[in-house]
Amino acid sequence: MTKKLVIVESPAKTKTIGKYLGSDYKVVSSKGHIRDLATSGKFGLGVDVENDFKPNYVTIKGKKKVIDELKKDVKSSDFVYLATDPDREGEAISWHLFDVLKIDEEKYNRIVFNEITKNAVLEALEHPRKIDNDLVNSQETRRILDRIIGFRLSKLMQYKTSGSSAGRVQSVALKLIVDREREINAFIKEEYWTIIANFPDFDSTLESYNHKKIEIKNELEANEILDKLSNTFKIESVDKREKSKATKFPFITSTLQQEASSKLNMNAKKTMMIAQKLYEGIELADETVGLITYMRTDSTRLSQDFINETKTYIKTKYGEEYVGVVKKSKSKDNVQDAHEAIRPTSIKRTPESVKPYLSDDEFKLYRLIYYRALAYLMAPAKVEATTIILDNNNYQFKTTGQTLVFDGYLKVYSDYEDTKETNLPPLANYKSNVLVCEDIKKEQHFTQPPARYTEAKLVKAMEELGIGRPSTYATIMSNIKDRGYANIVEKKFVPTEIGIEVTDKLQEFFSSIINVEYTALMEKDLDLIADGKLVWNKTLEEFYNKFEPLVEVAFKDMEKQAPEEVGEECPNCGSPLVIRKGKYGKFIACSNYPECKYIKQDEKQEEEICDCPKCDGKIVMKKSRKGKIFYGCNNYPKCKCAYWDKPTGEECPECKEMLIITKKNEKKCSNCDYTQ
Repeated sequence: MTKKLVIVESPAKTKTIGKYLGSDYKVVSSKGHIRDLATSGKFGLGVDVENDFKPNYVTIKGKKKVIDELKKDVKSSDFVYLATDPDREGEAISWHLFDVLKIDEEKYNRIVFNEITKNAVLEALEHPRKIDNDLVNSQETRRILDRIIGFRLSKLMQYKTSGSSAGRVQSVALKLIVDREREINAFIKEEYWTIIANFPDFDSTLESYNHKKIEIKNELEANEILDKLSNTFKIESVDKREKSKATKFPFITSTLQQEASSKLNMNAKKTMMIAQKLYEGIELADETVGLITYMRTDSTRLSQDFINETKTYIKTKYGEEYVGVVKKSKSKDNVQDAHEAIRPTSIKRTPESVKPYLSDDEFKLYRLIYYRALAYLMAPAKVEATTIILDNNNYQFKTTGQTLVFDGYLKVYSDYEDTKETNLPPLANYKSNVLVCEDIKKEQHFTQPPARYTEAKLVKAMEELGIGRPSTYATIMSNIKDRGYANIVEKKFVPTEIGIEVTDKLQEFFSSIINVEYTALMEKDLDLIADGKLVWNKTLEEFYNKFEPLVEVAFKDMEKQAPEEVGEECPNCGSPLVIRKGKYGKFIACSNYPECKYIKQDEKQEEEICDCPKCDGKIVMKKSRKGKIFYGCNNYPKCKCAYWDKPTGEECPECKEMLIITKKNEKKCSNCDYTQ
């Protein structure tokens, strides 16, 4: 009998953690979630909305075997440790495991660790607890909310619009994109001019007249000013000040996604996937260890052990003057925020030392995380900022520059931060306190509309507005793109016609719920549930009583978009052909459906490849129900001759069957081992 069983989520963790624990422990994986809400009951929600919102959970497809194996492991163990991820979702998974596996209340503990290192895992075993039901309730409430809104609004959108889905946070994020596009379209550019004096060593820009800010709105005004200027400037003032350039906090989930996007050109989905690998464990030369702490966090806090280790490292490697101070954390010290910022598990594991064991992308992301945490604990950089004011007939021109005096944290972080230096000449060298310019020129400009959202900017906006959770941002943005609601053009979100249509319809009927303020308020309620300050099902009841009447009105009153006609008649019944949207994209079909089920074949798909070897038909390119290309006879279903690889129309010299061209561009027989 196994004495102690440890259950984690990811199979990758079992190998890492298993090496830290002795033979008294067995480490197994649930392979993620084991069950989810059913799709039965009223509206297919899997939630009894008339009985305190009781959820109906079912085993996730393919997980029965996993559950059966876990039950055997539990039965053969004296004690069970539930060691799923240290967040609300991980807490909920632990509860599902406890419930499904029928674990004895007296024979289990919940343990959490923020990093997968031997010390952290052993420390967690020394400080076990029971499942936190408030955290579970919060996660359940979020899941039920998303199910109710997602199912009800998605069905509405599918029935009334060209859209395929809607969601509690997804639709608000899409609204941000659509609103920004409308701002851009409504923007009226305004003309303005600048006047610049060119000197041998620097340029100076007109800022004010008699020390009052000046705006030049057109060329006539610019010319009038130029007529009043000479090529002689008086040095009015030279101001030199030393300024500190502060370090940035270590990464939280949202800032990691933003920086990885802008600095490494990684989208949020890819960033989180790579971070997950770094967290779960990398096999190094002499150990298997998680290289970073848990990557789903809102906290900027660092452990005192890491701070002490890193400060010693900085002092030894760079010198005492490079050691910084810990800034006050922006995060609240509450339960769900108790784990740390994203950091390396040891400052001694430098990116260069682990590079041979990482892929290129893993190395790039680890390097960014490592140096961000290291830089945070280093001293601020210091720059000497110089401002020069020049006077020309009561018109003041301004020049600024800065010189790095002490590099501080930029010693390690300069690759990720702009540190532009502008060296100005020592004006004491100029005689009579007067400068003579080489040229004075005017330049025309126009105000610019607000920029479209990049992934990084959209993540930042969602975080600042308090909508969604950072761990869901990657999925939200993927959904917006995958549903055809927005395209990425030059790395920026551009809403499609469908995205705009869905947004407008939702705002017409659900503006009181699908908005930033309500969505942010809901996040606060979820936090209060996690803190035990709100009753979860009462919160759901209050929401549902407001939401469902709106849905019923929308189903009744929302105008259904008529399908677009293509100007052709159905060859079977004579009704107009229209464009419809299916699971695998748009297609042309009869408007008289379901009475007439005619679907026009894509002309590209009907391209003739060769004669059919089984009948007098032709082999044409087709698509399967799942959108996969194959080659079949156009006399189907009478003739069922088909190939996955492209047929050549040639016979095999050995068995007389069709020769095909494989995806590796090899010509071989579709039946025997012959290869040409």
